[in-house]
Amino acid sequence: MPDYIYLARTLQGDDVTGKLTANTKRDVLDTLARQSLFALTIENAKKGHIELKFLRGRVPNAVVAAMLHQLAELLENGVSILSAFQVLVRQAKHPRLKEVLTDIHDRVSDGDSIDSAFASHPKVFNSLTISIIRAGVEGAFLEDSLKRVAKFLDEAGEMKSRIIGAMIYPTILSVVGVTMVFVLLTVFVPRFTPMFEMSVQNGKTLPMVTVSLIEGNKLILAYWHYALIVMGAVTFWIWSQLTTPWGRKLVDRFKLKLPLIGEILLNSSVASLCRVLGTLLANGVPILKSLEISSQSTGNLILTDAVNKAAENVSSGESLSRPLGEAGIIPPQVMAMISVAEESNSLETVLVNAADTIERQVARKLDMLMRLIEPIMLLAMGAAVLYIIIGLLLPVFDMDISV
Repeated sequence: MPDYIYLARTLQGDDVTGKLTANTKRDVLDTLARQSLFALTIENAKKGHIELKFLRGRVPNAVVAAMLHQLAELLENGVSILSAFQVLVRQAKHPRLKEVLTDIHDRVSDGDSIDSAFASHPKVFNSLTISIIRAGVEGAFLEDSLKRVAKFLDEAGEMKSRIIGAMIYPTILSVVGVTMVFVLLTVFVPRFTPMFEMSVQNGKTLPMVTVSLIEGNKLILAYWHYALIVMGAVTFWIWSQLTTPWGRKLVDRFKLKLPLIGEILLNSSVASLCRVLGTLLANGVPILKSLEISSQSTGNLILTDAVNKAAENVSSGESLSRPLGEAGIIPPQVMAMISVAEESNSLETVLVNAADTIERQVARKLDMLMRLIEPIMLLAMGAAVLYIIIGLLLPVFDMDISV
């Protein structure tokens, strides 16, 4: 049982403080009342300690999704809400999640609603999760809403993992390729340079490939520190611009215009928008609130602005499809599905189905792109290494022939 620190007033008007061990604040109030004490403040003795720990990081979405699945199953099997949280606290392996669940249990036992208890931890439960849980509480379908948001978190995590996994191999190839070329230019080329210079002094002409390697090596050795300073300054400038709305919009617009990659990034953002919006609407969240939350889930400010403008028109009584279509950023086939869904009053179902379809297309295109990038990068690495080797060996062959 948790410890509570209280400040109370006696019948004579004196203030007293102390610590009590109880299940809830209600039990502390009852205990103080039996002692003829009027409680002024009651605080969890570990509250401040817990809040400091909350600043350390987020709980992984996969862990949150598993917890929500388990909570829904417990409630469906007739377990009371407080008992369900006690079970979750005992079984939680993630220390941060255990603290969060303990705090939610205490808040609910003190009379807070479930959704407000979840909302007190915005770093663990995002606005989508809280909104769906709140709609489930208000509509008396909490178990179903918990399952839906858990499924959403699982699918979003799977999509994110798929994208990250696809980028691992090209990233490794890039790092290895750049490192290999750098080592060849800075370690091996200098070993051959004195021999080449001696050949020039003897009246021989070096091939252009060899000359370019020697000059490139001199540039690297002479200006590498300046290059690092410039790269650091450029990186810092880009990072500072990314913290401003103007800079983020500029980068987001640039990403959408990239060949091949831009289409994948756009479809990924649209899929996220459709899934979040459809999930919220299916759980009874009002459309304006759903648009507000889903606009923040796209990961692209250009698409976010388009959704926000559409929300303004919806609030004035217009349909959703027309302002979204006028933005010209969402693919036409998706807009056609949204338009038909509005007319048939099945928007939430169509949006989720559209998200499934788009995510499958993104997965296929991403797989094709990775299959295309890998051989291109291997060829580029091979060409760079071959260029260096040829530049080093051509003068040597020439010397052998002269002999």
